[in-house]
Amino acid sequence: MLKFSATLALSLFVLVMPVNAKNSQLGQYQVAQSQSGFQLWVKSFRQDALLNGISANTLNDAFEGVLLNDRVVQLDRKQAEFSRQIWDYLDTATSPKRVVDGQASFNIQANILNQIEKKYKVDAEVIVAIWGLETSYGQRMGNINIIEALATLAYDGRREKFGRQQLMEALKIIQRGDITPDKMMGSWAGAMGHTQFIPTSYQAYAQDFTGDGKRNVWDPADPSDALASTANYLAKFGWKNNQPWGIEVILPAGFNYRNADLEVKATPSRWTELGVRTIKNNKIPNHGEGSVFLPAGAKGPAFIVFKNFFVIKRYNNSNSYAMAVGHLADRILGELPFQREWPRGPGALKLKEKVEVQKLLNQIGYDVGEPDGIIGPNSRKSIRKYQIILGLTPDGLANKEFLIELRKARE
Repeated sequence: MLKFSATLALSLFVLVMPVNAKNSQLGQYQVAQSQSGFQLWVKSFRQDALLNGISANTLNDAFEGVLLNDRVVQLDRKQAEFSRQIWDYLDTATSPKRVVDGQASFNIQANILNQIEKKYKVDAEVIVAIWGLETSYGQRMGNINIIEALATLAYDGRREKFGRQQLMEALKIIQRGDITPDKMMGSWAGAMGHTQFIPTSYQAYAQDFTGDGKRNVWDPADPSDALASTANYLAKFGWKNNQPWGIEVILPAGFNYRNADLEVKATPSRWTELGVRTIKNNKIPNHGEGSVFLPAGAKGPAFIVFKNFFVIKRYNNSNSYAMAVGHLADRILGELPFQREWPRGPGALKLKEKVEVQKLLNQIGYDVGEPDGIIGPNSRKSIRKYQIILGLTPDGLANKEFLIELRKARE
């Protein structure tokens, strides 16, 4: 802690420090002040925790050495780049190395996975795929103290409600004896263990599969509890065992692209009537209702996705993530890559261009919400409607061609 007053400190820096040094020292001073404020916040939070049944001993152990974590603040405020195309994401998520490592992990854990699949009725390869995407099969579980990360998020303010709620649950996990504070490590956002549960999800779905009295999703030598917890999570949200997440299909000439929407569901027989076929030109198999999904628009691969696709999205609400889990699981079992090529040519939009698309759609009368660069369901629906007006294929894809047309409309 600096021992001179703020006014004196600022005066000294202005008078005698070079510009770069001054800025550096001021940054240190501000951090010091924040650390002081953080410790006051911790004292206040401790009182709330005591009222919520957290013991003084648990609090003392959990907050020993905990400081405001500047790295967590920086990562939380960093604008995520949503400019990666689906094929770039899948190239990484289902890379040859990740597939090979997944097959190896599947074989190593075969006995446990068989028991888990039998108990929870969730396909083992899907559990392994989530494990692979979340932490590279336990190799990257995170190295940040969870109590410090969540306390920082709660104090910093932008995610105060989330941080406080998750912090309180994390303390309950410690008090229950599942893990000690020094071993409760994870990501900057509070996700923990082999398959990255946040504390509230852990409390609701974590399993003691080994029967040792602890739900230890962190154990580097034994991922059994973590894998069972993930299976339990998927089962609770309606996983259909021995059913695919989706299949690659061929769309007929003259297909009505307004039907290529995750909100449009139909039976396999109905899709077959409309001319949709599997990639091998067979009838659509009966896996229940499904939706035609075009992650790269009309020029890319087409899929019909079923119930399990949407269950995976309950784990991470991202179409790309759900596809990656499903496809990685298939590849672990030896299935082939997608048959149709991705449209890897020019035309992909950067983040700022996606924001511009959303702003222009709002300006011409479509309600896509706050422009954030994430082309979600509302944006795609509006894009599809305007594509129809423009005489373009209404596939909901925002690309350079569509942005040019929007700019013309503004002018």
